[in-house]
Amino acid sequence: MKVSMEWLRELVDVRQSAEELAETLTRGGIEVESVENLNKGFEKVVIGEIKSLTKHPDADRLWVCGINAGQEEVTIVTGAQNLLVGDRIPVAMIGATLPNDLSIRKSKLRGVASQGMLCSREELLLDETVGLERSEGGILILPAGAPVGENFGKYLGREDSVLDLELYPNRPDCLAMVNVAREVASLTGKQPHLPKWVDAESELLLPVAEDFQIILEEEDLCRRYAGLVVEDVHIAPSPEWMQRRLKAAGVRPISNIVDITNYCMLEMGQPLHAFDRDKIAGNIHVRSAKAGEKVVTLDGAERALQADTLLIADDHKALAVAGVMGGLDSEVTEDTKRLLVESAHFAGVSIRRTSRRLGLRSEASNRYEKGVNPYGCVAALGRVCDLLLELGAGRPVAFLDELKTLPPRRQIKLSVQHTADVLGVELKDSEIRRVLDDLNFVYQEEEGIFDVEIPTYRADLEIEEDLMEEVARLTGYDRIPTTLPQGDQTQGSRTAEQEFRRRLRKVLVQSGMDEVMTYTFTGAARDAKWGSVEHSIPLLNPLREELSVMRTSLVPGLLEVASKNLARRNTEVSIFEVGTTYWGEEKPLRQLPREVLRVAGVAVGKSGRHWLKPAVNYDFYYVKGILEEIAREFGLKLDYRLPDNRPLLHPGRSADVYLRNECIGFLGEMHPAEEKEWALERAVLFELDVAGMFTHKRPVVRAQSIPRFPAINRDLAVVVPLETSAEAVMAKIRKLGGELLQKVEIFDVYTGKSIPEGRKSLAFSLKYQSLERTLTDEEVNILNSRILEGIQQEFDAEWRK
Repeated sequence: MKVSMEWLRELVDVRQSAEELAETLTRGGIEVESVENLNKGFEKVVIGEIKSLTKHPDADRLWVCGINAGQEEVTIVTGAQNLLVGDRIPVAMIGATLPNDLSIRKSKLRGVASQGMLCSREELLLDETVGLERSEGGILILPAGAPVGENFGKYLGREDSVLDLELYPNRPDCLAMVNVAREVASLTGKQPHLPKWVDAESELLLPVAEDFQIILEEEDLCRRYAGLVVEDVHIAPSPEWMQRRLKAAGVRPISNIVDITNYCMLEMGQPLHAFDRDKIAGNIHVRSAKAGEKVVTLDGAERALQADTLLIADDHKALAVAGVMGGLDSEVTEDTKRLLVESAHFAGVSIRRTSRRLGLRSEASNRYEKGVNPYGCVAALGRVCDLLLELGAGRPVAFLDELKTLPPRRQIKLSVQHTADVLGVELKDSEIRRVLDDLNFVYQEEEGIFDVEIPTYRADLEIEEDLMEEVARLTGYDRIPTTLPQGDQTQGSRTAEQEFRRRLRKVLVQSGMDEVMTYTFTGAARDAKWGSVEHSIPLLNPLREELSVMRTSLVPGLLEVASKNLARRNTEVSIFEVGTTYWGEEKPLRQLPREVLRVAGVAVGKSGRHWLKPAVNYDFYYVKGILEEIAREFGLKLDYRLPDNRPLLHPGRSADVYLRNECIGFLGEMHPAEEKEWALERAVLFELDVAGMFTHKRPVVRAQSIPRFPAINRDLAVVVPLETSAEAVMAKIRKLGGELLQKVEIFDVYTGKSIPEGRKSLAFSLKYQSLERTLTDEEVNILNSRILEGIQQEFDAEWRK
């Protein structure tokens, strides 16, 4: 919202400068984004009169001009060829910096001193609307009545500053100049001088129009529709003061009728639209568009309308897209003799939907979207009547007002003690009383309780806490004392769970994976495959079919990212996500969904080539290695078991992941049939429950002494039944090896020749080492024999020599 200081000073006694007022408004909760000085660049540009015009003695194309600049006479050399003695022109004096950033200094042209510069329209960045006698040839020629010596910015009406307000959705009232004036008055303690119609409750003193009716077919989308009939219309340019204020607000002047509607909208906050009354056939209908209906808007574009688009129409055709833009067939032209001026209250959600769908944004739609005072429709038409008569633009003759319902006026009780407790400051009854008086709110007071009637233009005030905020704004936010947060933790520290998630991400990144973030929405069919149909939560207003439910698994989002990367020839994909899944506990849903934090990853292809290390295929063991890194980081003991009902995974290259005998997820290669949907090949993935890992994490010691004594390595090969797990054998070896066995690894699994049917050979590498002494071969041999005996007894193993 652009606020002209000149206009604002007419509505309230503002003695502060624009910059000072911007600071006051910002401190009061109305942020001022910028302050624009419209006279910038014109400070040292004055209106001069050419008193003499002679040829330059040393240049045929130059003229030496004697200029009367008001306070002094100067000599200026110019090459312009459109000048005559007596012309009045803009003169940039020495020291001026023009709007195009050109600085004026004293100079000599072919030996003749030049004490300034005569200005063209281009140098002053002026458009064609500035009144000119002639401008061909370069220099701007002003009308003969232009006052000599006057500042050129003042002559153009640019001695004004504009505040650009950054309004938030909770303050749509400040999209009206009268409400900005109210705000300024309450913050500065001044009394506003507002138009008489601002607080008017009575109807217009005009007869009811009898030649047409207003028919509200969509009462939920249009609560009120009022129309003013105007005759004897005279189309002409609006006066200079009105054009000046419209330009300052960023609105282009068009004609007196259109300018009056725009002026009233900016002033009162109520959007208005003028129709040519003679182009309306029959009654006015506020209805939804019909199937296949089209309308040509004022910008000349033909627009196809959907069935829920709200229209203004007559008995035969559409006249306008309600609240967004008028139609070309009913626009006001130079031949217009009668008007119908519309003032209505449309539902913001309907206007927002239509504006976004058609790609049309207007000052009217911006106000309707944020909220318009439903009580202000008739008052705005009253203001239109005053301006029509003042400008001689037309004669109001009749009026219609179709009203269905208006929201009740709100009453809010405000407790002085409760306000003081919430704000944390000491407050007196007199301070609350002063705030309400400054806001011009009507109230009743009884024993520290104020019963406040909320004005209809302040739709943002709904509960007691809203009034408390008004008290804080007007008494000063700086009164609220500064306090530090109370609690056991140091300010800014992470919780244990936050630190866990941070370390989890770090492990995955260090393992070569890239973190991605996907939508929390996904397609119903895909989520049903990887997540839970029973707990799926459908969206009421999905963006599209592929994003129609809240996810119960992270996998579909990751597969989509992987598929898109491969389609764009990125053949190295190793990605993960730590994110929330959403589980509905019952249907229909009567409570918020349960949020479950999960970590998932997808890898496909192979790692990039590097001269220091070979490429790594992304397979089952690659993912299993990453999970082992996670287990090592947090001191977890993960078990891998044959998968239970995982039809989307390869039956021989997948596993369920268990922690403390509880299944926390899975890993494996996608089933070949499932890969076709995503255009993937040999993709491997995993998904784990983060809460389970966080609950069972253990502190991990990361430091140990560097051994000073040598290690002894032994290999041990045993033949065991085929169903015996290598992990179980390794666990037994660790237990029997005690403190001297530092490391055990499996390096070979063999079945075939020389191995009996139904059995397999497992070969292990054992590392013995003491931190206190050098081990002997004898004690290592004894320990190795004990391990072999234990394996033979428990697993029916045979030593393979």
